[in-house]
Amino acid sequence: MLILPLFAVLFFFACKNDDDNTVFEELPEVDGLAISQSENDFNTTYNNVLTTLKQNDNIGIVAEVDHSSNAASVNLKLPNTRVILFGNPNLGTPLMQENQLAGLDLPQKILVYEQDGDVFAAYNSTGYLASRFNLAGMTLQQIENALSTIVTGATDVVPTIPDDETVDFNAGVVTVDSSKPFNATYSSLKAAIEANTNLKIVAELDHQANGESVGKAIRPTRLIVFGNSKLGTPLMQSKRTVAIDLPQKMLVWQDDAGITHISYNDPNYLVDRHDIEGNTEILNMISGALANLSNEAVSN
Repeated sequence: MLILPLFAVLFFFACKNDDDNTVFEELPEVDGLAISQSENDFNTTYNNVLTTLKQNDNIGIVAEVDHSSNAASVNLKLPNTRVILFGNPNLGTPLMQENQLAGLDLPQKILVYEQDGDVFAAYNSTGYLASRFNLAGMTLQQIENALSTIVTGATDVVPTIPDDETVDFNAGVVTVDSSKPFNATYSSLKAAIEANTNLKIVAELDHQANGESVGKAIRPTRLIVFGNSKLGTPLMQSKRTVAIDLPQKMLVWQDDAGITHISYNDPNYLVDRHDIEGNTEILNMISGALANLSNEAVSN
C-alpha cells in the first residue's frame, strides 16, 4: 500500500482571542522548529491535530509514534510525547524533484508533548527544509500555511518560528555510497535492521511510487523509519524537542548517474540542533549502529 509524503490542508481555524491574559512559558528555541504552547490539554491538542489530518482526503497518515508508551515498554519514563507522520505527494514530490535528499525530512511531522504541565505542538518549518536541502519550490509556502493552520487550530495559538531558521546546506546529513543496485541496497538495509532485535521498523515509504501515483516522476527514493527506545528515550528525557527527529530514518536513493546512496541524520547534528547535554555513551552507540547498518547494506 502506498503511503503519502506532504500535503495541502483545506481547513482553517480561528485563533483564540488576543485579549485573554494567558501567560506562556518561554518557548524552546530550536533551529527551524515552529512551536506553539497550547491552550488545550495534551489529549485535546493531539486529537485536534489527528482529526484535522483524517478529515482531508489528500493526506495520508504514515504512522503515529507514542514515544511515552515506547519508553514504558523498556521500563523508562517519558511524559506525554507523540509524533504524527503524514503527507501528500502532490506537494512533497516536487521538493524531491529538486533534491532527493529532501525525502529524509519527508513526510512531514507534528510533535505534541507535555512538559511541566504545559503542552506544546511543533513542526519543522519549510524555511528549515529550504535551507537544509536548497529548495525553492512553489509548494513550500502552501506547506507552511497548512502546517501553521493545523497547529493553530489544535492549540488556539499561532506557532512561533525562530528568527534564524536557516541551517547550512546538507547540515547533519551523512551519505554513504553503495556498491549495489538500488533494490539490493534497500533489501540489505531492511534485512540488517530486522536482524537487530533491539530495533523496530516503524514505517517504510516509497517516495518514487507515491510520486507516480499523482503523475510526478522522481528517481528511486525510499525511506525506512526505525527506532530503539532504550537509546532514543534518554535523548528525549534530556531535550523533548528531539522527538521531532525520532525515530531515526534512512533514505535510500539513486542519483542521475545511477549510483545508489544511503543517507541519514548524524546523531551529533541532532545534539547540536536541540542542545542536548551528556548522553555521550548513548550517542556513540547510536552513531556506531547507524554506521554499521549503512556499511552492511552497501557492501558486497
